[in-house]
Amino acid sequence: MRETKRRRLTALPKANVGRAASQAGRINAFDPFGIGKAFATVQLAWLAHPKELTDASIRLSSALQGWVFHSWNRTMGLENEAWVPVLGQDERFLDPEWERNSGFSAWRQCYLFYTHWLEQTLYDTPGVSKTERRTAAFWARQWLDAIAPSNFLLTNPVALKTLVESGGKSFLQGIQNWHDDVKVGDLQMVDRSAFAVGKDLATTPGAVVFRNELMEVIQYTPTTDQVHALPIVIIAPWINKFYILDLTPQKSLVRFLLDNGFSVFVTSWKNPTAALSHLTFDDYLFKGALAAIDVARSITGAPQVHAVGYCLGGTALAALMAWLNKEYDERREDIPVAHWTLLASLVDFSRPGEIEVFVNESAIATVENIVSTRGYLSGRALANTFRMLRPNSLIWHYFVHRYLYGESVPALNVLFWNMDYTRLPRAMHVFYLREFYLRNKLVEKNGVTLGGHAIDLSRIAQPLYAVGAHEDHIAPWRATFRTASLVQGPVRYVLSSSGHIFGIINPPVQPPKREYWAGDATHMIDAKAWRARQPRLFGSWWEDWVGWLDQRCGPLRSAVPVGSSTYPTLCAAPGSYVHET
Repeated sequence: MRETKRRRLTALPKANVGRAASQAGRINAFDPFGIGKAFATVQLAWLAHPKELTDASIRLSSALQGWVFHSWNRTMGLENEAWVPVLGQDERFLDPEWERNSGFSAWRQCYLFYTHWLEQTLYDTPGVSKTERRTAAFWARQWLDAIAPSNFLLTNPVALKTLVESGGKSFLQGIQNWHDDVKVGDLQMVDRSAFAVGKDLATTPGAVVFRNELMEVIQYTPTTDQVHALPIVIIAPWINKFYILDLTPQKSLVRFLLDNGFSVFVTSWKNPTAALSHLTFDDYLFKGALAAIDVARSITGAPQVHAVGYCLGGTALAALMAWLNKEYDERREDIPVAHWTLLASLVDFSRPGEIEVFVNESAIATVENIVSTRGYLSGRALANTFRMLRPNSLIWHYFVHRYLYGESVPALNVLFWNMDYTRLPRAMHVFYLREFYLRNKLVEKNGVTLGGHAIDLSRIAQPLYAVGAHEDHIAPWRATFRTASLVQGPVRYVLSSSGHIFGIINPPVQPPKREYWAGDATHMIDAKAWRARQPRLFGSWWEDWVGWLDQRCGPLRSAVPVGSSTYPTLCAAPGSYVHET
């Protein structure tokens, strides 16, 4: 009888969970990202499991008692070790000032413990899907990060010390910084006056050899007398501007390829306004990527190229490769791409990382409504979305240093590039969100139709060199690894240390700053098993890539000049589109 009664008590809240989900569907217009729905579902799920809820509450209560005991001992000088250690990557509490005062130390440790407990409890919610658990934990973390004691003057010992030592100047300068940011309408991360594109950044010599409504194609001046027969065509992402690939001479992937005997072409995309809202994903493939490939073939006289895609440019290149294999199979001709490289690019969107909290029907409908009015998604809106994936390092770090410490923004070239925003046209962006992120159609056989063909990634037989970054929060490396099992051809996969930018913009230096793992991944599914079998290598994967390219890009021949009679030079690199804001 007692067991039957327990089952009945447990079943009642579970029914409530279903009713809550149904009711939540009626108010999606007021909750486009499903925040309230996720929290309501999780709350009711815990009520449906009283034993687990009691156990979690007991763990919290016991731990808080331990915190009180530890804090008392620390005040009495009987304890020196932190009760909750600060993780090395959490810079908020690493300053020694947090340890010097027992009160601030206790406050910090209480915050860290409760944060860890709440996040873990949300992740452990019984009876709900992983997606709902991750969504609730993500939005809880946004709130917890916002209320961290490091974000407030009176609870941040470093800010108080700076205030005293500066005689109040840090406080006044923080107010001025806040006023400056209000005028700009953004939390500034970098000194925008410190750099000029074409003068300090994107300085590798070359010229624009093709231009249409969508892009400019830049051909770079060879730096060696002889080059490999097959040119390299880089399809840059249109989420950002292309010059991350040519940031400075020391950090330029373009210059590195040139110095190693390759002809290099890069796409520089136009920053679309409302007048270009009609641009589709097909346009980016055929008026963009394929057009750039044809230009490079014409100027160099090579029948094929090596194509490279970075981020969204890599997603587009994968789709184009599937289309080319279908189209040229029907023509019974070799496709114009001999082999290809993907850099931090998603093809399978089933687990796209934390950004999946923004990928649901309601959220995408909200985005559609915004872009249908404007004709585009603003670059700032997109940047703010990505900032929320790493709020402590991309939001609150700058909030604290600018407003509480009164510091000036740094002059860092990568941050300058990151804040050189670009827009995304309505038609392309809606298609991309729905067909790839929401429905994951690109991995389905004949799941998406582009250029008149239903495409199939398993048709791709050309050798692939794919790179993922270990700490990438935009294209998680395990998700990028899945491409190896989707294509027919041989795959060499490389896992680089660092994140979405520094994992790719990773020049060789001495002593080596980075590390990577590299090896065959043809048809492999298990990323963890692959990594376990690969040796840990120190240095830059760029050198491994050049060795791979040397074997496949043909013999050396005399370098051809920039441009041709068919494609004369239009203006010097970095071109005109890159300057559009």
